[in-house]
Amino acid sequence: MLYFGIDVSRDKLDCAVVDEQGQRVKRARTFANDTAGVSELIGWAHTVSPELPRCFVMEATAAYHELAATRLHCAGLVVSVVNPAQARSLAKGLGMLSKTDTIDALLLAQYARLAKPRPWHPVAAPLQKFNAMLMRLDCLEADVRREQNRREQAIVRATSECVIESIDACIAFLQSQCKALRRAIDGHIQANAALRDDVARLRTIPAVGEKTANRMAAILTSYHFESGKEVAAFLGLVPVQRESGTSVRGRSRLSKAGNPRVRASLYMAAVVAKKINPDIKALYDRLCAQGKTKMPALGACMRKLVHLCYGVMKSGRDYEFPTPKSA
Repeated sequence: MLYFGIDVSRDKLDCAVVDEQGQRVKRARTFANDTAGVSELIGWAHTVSPELPRCFVMEATAAYHELAATRLHCAGLVVSVVNPAQARSLAKGLGMLSKTDTIDALLLAQYARLAKPRPWHPVAAPLQKFNAMLMRLDCLEADVRREQNRREQAIVRATSECVIESIDACIAFLQSQCKALRRAIDGHIQANAALRDDVARLRTIPAVGEKTANRMAAILTSYHFESGKEVAAFLGLVPVQRESGTSVRGRSRLSKAGNPRVRASLYMAAVVAKKINPDIKALYDRLCAQGKTKMPALGACMRKLVHLCYGVMKSGRDYEFPTPKSA
């Protein structure tokens, strides 16, 4: 097996290759980050290893990695897209203090050799559109909140009316854009039978509202997960412990490795779920009775909620209320 590390930037792709022992096989090459450049990279990779299997690894770099990853996948090659923070942590562990495009490409090749990351698969076009609309709605809602905060500060400072009118006009425009985008999202869901069924199934879970159902449907259908634990880890909801020897006794906290907007949505859903969802309520009450404080208990409720979402999607059945235990 040969491992190809690709450092992605807007204009170019820096590629390094190592073998199973971590030794460089060829001198690093640079290709343009466009269709012709990726085709040239694929041709070069075939000349490097006509017979040996190949694995390509690159970091998730905004949208700049998508062209190369998609074309490599379509060419029948194994490609993985990894979290940049994980590769950087490996660099620190290996004592690689310098950072250049060539060094980063070599680091990614070594990361592929050591970590054996999971192969990447492109998201289907309807899901890409759905994810893009959800992301855009998140951005617009954040802009609305920022303008509302500016309006509040302007009123406190007794700012001139023209400034407040300008802020009000921005808020009105952004809110109209949010409404239009919500209608487009609803239309997209209704036009896709599988997505419509998934969202409806998630909505059967008590406390899972429209926003949470849409986000969880997008995540669970865009990525392949083996278990609910993997989904929770992907969303940054697993507890991270800090205990070592007799001196280190840090408090556990959530890893927060995933999308913060999804976690915020799940947090609000968990706050409601601990009151109206029988599974979540039983878990919350049990943890509080064991002496857990509210925030760790809510973190556990968020993980449980993710497991329920994964369960109904995996089984293809609506949420079933737990059967009361007989006395």
